[in-house]
This record gives sequence, structure tokens and C-alpha cells, in this order.
Amino acid sequence: MLTVHHLNNSRSQRVLWLLEELELPYEVVHYQRDPQTMLAPASLRAVHPLGKSPVVTTDDGLTLAESGAIIETVIERYGNGRLAPVAGSPEAVRYRYWLHFAEGTAMSPLLLKLIFDRIETGKMPFFARPVAKAIAAKTKSAFIHPNIASHLNYMEAELGRSEWFAGDAFTGADIQMSFVVEAARARGGLDAKRPKLMAYLERIHSRPAYKRALERGGPYELLN
Repeated sequence: MLTVHHLNNSRSQRVLWLLEELELPYEVVHYQRDPQTMLAPASLRAVHPLGKSPVVTTDDGLTLAESGAIIETVIERYGNGRLAPVAGSPEAVRYRYWLHFAEGTAMSPLLLKLIFDRIETGKMPFFARPVAKAIAAKTKSAFIHPNIASHLNYMEAELGRSEWFAGDAFTGADIQMSFVVEAARARGGLDAKRPKLMAYLERIHSRPAYKRALERGGPYELLN
């Protein structure tokens, strides 16, 4: 049986969703972020040296980390042809692209926005606050916001080509991209001005497997 080492409000939520879509038996070991630092607990380092989530362990001693690698490996091992396009097809090329785009390109400016938002509102000496706020505001307006907007426009256009990111069929690429789109909705300015992305969120949130994964994973603040 697979074991998911699940950190609250993290990328590991989509791994639970993957396993629910494939109807695989699994168990969940829950970890909670430090409420002050929002970092993962040190106990996760006993599972993987980087101490991050998601991590999946198998009965045969394999330890899998990185969301995209987990999704790809689990689908190859246990999917039996589900959630991945036929090898060599145009959809397979798109599938692999979106698996990598999610973390390789799309998440970077969203993460930077989270960091610089905290710089603007974080505690610091009063004399440093104006300088920090000015640097954060300039960085966001000159680099972060334009990149987020560019990525969202691109994703919106791509969903104009097909219902799902890799084509007309739902795949693991959509599971991988879900965290990106949810993060963009929560803190990246995604709204009704991009109706295809908003409709995509509605489609994934209505899937029974997605709902079951939320029950297993617990509170997930990106939906608030």
C-alpha cells in the first residue's frame, strides 16, 4: 500500500486526489505546519532529507518526492492506461509539458508574490518598513504581477484549445496544474475576467475523487 506523507495546505493535496482518481488504496500520515513560520515540521526529514511534502513511500521501499515525479511514476506503475495520453501522441507531448510547466514556470512568480506580500506586512523595525514596502511594491509591479498575468493569459488561451490542459481527456497534467490555478485564484488575481480558467476550477472541484481527497487531507485553505 502507498503511504502519503501529507502536509496541511500543501502540494500533497493533489497527490491524494491522484490516488482517489485511480482508486488506489493508500494511507495518510498527517503533518502540520508551524503556525508561526508556516514551515513543515522537522519530522518530515526522517522520510526525505529535504523535509518537504509531498512524499510517497511504497511497500517495496521506494520513496518518491516532487509532485510531478510522483504523479508521473504513480500513473506509470498503477494507472493501467488511465490519466495519461497514448505514448507518442500529440496529447502526450502536451501532457509532459504541463507536468513540468506547473512547477518549472508557473509557480515561481506566485511564490514570489507570497514572499513579497509578507515582506510588506511583516514585523520589522519602524525605520525599515518604508524601505521594505517600497522595494516589495516595486518588485511586484515591475516583475511579479506582469509575469503572473502573462502566465494566466497563456493558460486561459490554452484552455481555449481543449477542455483539459493536455487535450479533450482529463489527465494527470490537470492534477498537477490544479495547485497552480488554485494558488492563482487565492493570491494571484485570477477572477472572472479569465472565464476558461474559472470554469476549469469548477470542473475539477466537482469531481467526486477531488471531494474524497479533501475528506482525507483535511482543511485546504486555497479553496477559501
